[in-house]
Amino acid sequence: MARMAHSPRFEKLCDEAKARVKEVTTDDVAQRLEARKAGKDRFELIDVREESEFAAGHIEGAKHLGRGILERDIETLVPDTGAEIVLYCGGGFRSALSAESLARMGYTHVSSMAGGWREWKGKSFPTE
Repeated sequence: MARMAHSPRFEKLCDEAKARVKEVTTDDVAQRLEARKAGKDRFELIDVREESEFAAGHIEGAKHLGRGILERDIETLVPDTGAEIVLYCGGGFRSALSAESLARMGYTHVSSMAGGWREWKGKSFPTE
């Protein structure tokens, strides 16, 4: 999928974050969601996009915690810093930055879904 044009400094910041955080694929997340439905996997799937983006559609079973309030509210939603968390956004940039931020807060099992919502929808995976 084509990469959106972003400012060079933003892309550099995101590329640096991506080098430091774990990224998972949309296929990985789809498989894990199926396993979670069967009670064979546990993880938090968090959409860090804006509220309006989430309201327009999101991955089935995802919780919303926008990038602007993530650090403020994560401990209420996921108090266990050892919990497995997968973050996603529109294309994988904001989620990489968010994953890096949560790691700095002491969360030890955070990953960012590469390709984000656009790739998820492009593969016709389940949405709400």
